[in-house]
Amino acid sequence: MKTVLVLVESVNEYLPILEDSGFRLILAPTPAMRAQAVASGGDEIDAVLTRGPLGFTAEEMAALPRLGIICVLGAGYEQVDLAAAEARGITVTNGAGVNAPSVADHAMALLLSLVRDIAQSDASVRRHEWRKVSRPSFAGKRLGILGLGAVGMAIARRAQGFDMVIHYHSRSARTDVDFNYCATPLQLAHDADFLVVATPGGGSTRHLIDAAAIEALGPEGFIVNIARASVVDTEALIDALQHGRLAGAALDVFDDEPQVPDALKTLNNVVLTPHLAGLSPEASRDTVQMVANNLLAFYAGKPVLTPVYS
Repeated sequence: MKTVLVLVESVNEYLPILEDSGFRLILAPTPAMRAQAVASGGDEIDAVLTRGPLGFTAEEMAALPRLGIICVLGAGYEQVDLAAAEARGITVTNGAGVNAPSVADHAMALLLSLVRDIAQSDASVRRHEWRKVSRPSFAGKRLGILGLGAVGMAIARRAQGFDMVIHYHSRSARTDVDFNYCATPLQLAHDADFLVVATPGGGSTRHLIDAAAIEALGPEGFIVNIARASVVDTEALIDALQHGRLAGAALDVFDDEPQVPDALKTLNNVVLTPHLAGLSPEASRDTVQMVANNLLAFYAGKPVLTPVYS
């Protein structure tokens, strides 16, 4: 029986899927438990289940000589040392696309709440006030999507139901869509009324949305980030929000989770949620099932379903 070190903390209800597939689990959801498990598990841990922000380091890999595969929940794997894994012959998989419907639903919910002032209006009614502010409608607006992978495509399909015009930027133009391709993130921001960040994190995407892009979006523009906080320059974002150079922002991700800058909490033109876009019963179940399928394929000597590198 193969043993899986489980570092994630959000899918416990669905971990029996792994046990029913024949795997023994070691649960280590806290830093102390993780350190203890890695230090003592060198002769028994065969696989690791983690998340992008939790990652897995070269030092931890070196401490586990039996380790053959690292499975990452969700699409992002930014804190997994891929170079170390590849050098040691360790396979890395992710859950790309599995939770896309849930993330896209949340992105649209954030956009609707932000642009239509839902959170502030709700708070005003609870304070026995009657806040009535004229806010933009969605029909005909230009939605810029940064990253047109599974999540970006799911957002685009939903946005089309609101009669929005889709613009996007990704590493290369897609030939299977008729959306408007923008060659750079700066051009995307310039050509958009609303901008949704849906690209993976990591060094290659750090601050793609910088001060210049935020300025290009302008004082009537809105940003939604359901990807990784590192893609947006947080200091530039806060400064633009504070000084009216950006209409609003809705964020599900932050640089130092669970810490959120106090400056964001005091603004009335932001909507904040605690990194839960990908959480739904359906997404959690399907993501853990994908992990099980990858593990079963790996230990059967077959190609894994969602390799991070080949």
